[in-house]
Amino acid sequence: MSTETQPKANAKELLDTMLGYLGFVVQIEETEGGNPTLQIYTEEADRLIGRDGETLDAIQFLLNRILQGKDADAQKWVVDCEMYRSMREDKIVHHVRQLAERVRISGRPLQLEPMNSYERRIVHEAFKDDPEVGTWSPSDSARIKQITLIRRPMRREASAE
Repeated sequence: MSTETQPKANAKELLDTMLGYLGFVVQIEETEGGNPTLQIYTEEADRLIGRDGETLDAIQFLLNRILQGKDADAQKWVVDCEMYRSMREDKIVHHVRQLAERVRISGRPLQLEPMNSYERRIVHEAFKDDPEVGTWSPSDSARIKQITLIRRPMRREASAE
């Protein structure tokens, strides 16, 4: 049987089946946007999210691995529960912006707590256009997965005239 005649895996149905096997009763909404997202609503949100989103991350990882195993070109899905990820992103950005004020005032670098790659990307994005505070992190091969907030050097474009 050729791959063209096989039905492509439906992410929403697959996630619903996975969660059913795990004993969750859920409602799933599919949203398109920047990243295709499967938003889960359940009475057991805390159990599904897990500590610091670890269970949710694992479910997202498994879903994407299964989809890509069936179709190497399958799009990656974000799995969220009761808007947990967007609230966590807002909380991270708010906290790091408060810490960045210390860097602005003192001029001294400040090392943040270790974060996973997703959280580090959020922080780097939050400061990419900031003229005063920038971010630095070691190469991907480094064991330490931390970001340091640094004061950007003042630009001397005006003094060149």
